[in-house]
Amino acid sequence: MPAARELLLDAAFAALGARPWHGVRMVDVAAAAGVSRQTLYNEFGSKDGLARALVRREADAFLAGVDRSLAEAAARDGADAGDCCAAAALWTLRTARANPFVRAALTGCRGDRLPPAAAPPVPPPRTPRDARPLRGGPTPGALTERIRDSAAVAADSAGGAVPRQGPRDPKGTRRACEAAVRLTLSYVLAPAATDEEAADDVARLVRALLRAAAR
Repeated sequence: MPAARELLLDAAFAALGARPWHGVRMVDVAAAAGVSRQTLYNEFGSKDGLARALVRREADAFLAGVDRSLAEAAARDGADAGDCCAAAALWTLRTARANPFVRAALTGCRGDRLPPAAAPPVPPPRTPRDARPLRGGPTPGALTERIRDSAAVAADSAGGAVPRQGPRDPKGTRRACEAAVRLTLSYVLAPAATDEEAADDVARLVRALLRAAAR
């Protein structure tokens, strides 16, 4: 059985499907989770504490999914940087459509249905070879940098590299990955006909930028 903390977070997330955050009552969240209101306050301290924990959980789950998608793509035979960025794009588009917290964090469009942007730190990539830790909450800019750096690490580890002339250009890879993330975010706001079509566009952009950088 899930711990009381996860039950309470699940109940708070579900409550937001029916009413805006300002209308969510702690007593109702506790009742839906099957625990006492005192247990809720013991876990989170306040409604703001519950909001911070909920935002943190959803951001962490999204970023873990990005890392997983990138790792799986990089491990496929013949995969290149375009394939990695396309995989991250697919995960991002599907998650943003299903999860209002992720969509709000990526676009900055929160509205009154969600809690205020409560400030969990954005963790660095799991393999931070060319990455740096980020400070502050899950803002669109912070998430863009975090996904870009993770994608650059995955792109460098993929087996089917885009042909290059001369030495590897880490800055060129990072620039291509950032362009991929920003194109993906544009599809979050204005969806393509299908997520797969958007991901194909992302892959083509990355490959074109890396080929141009190699000339």
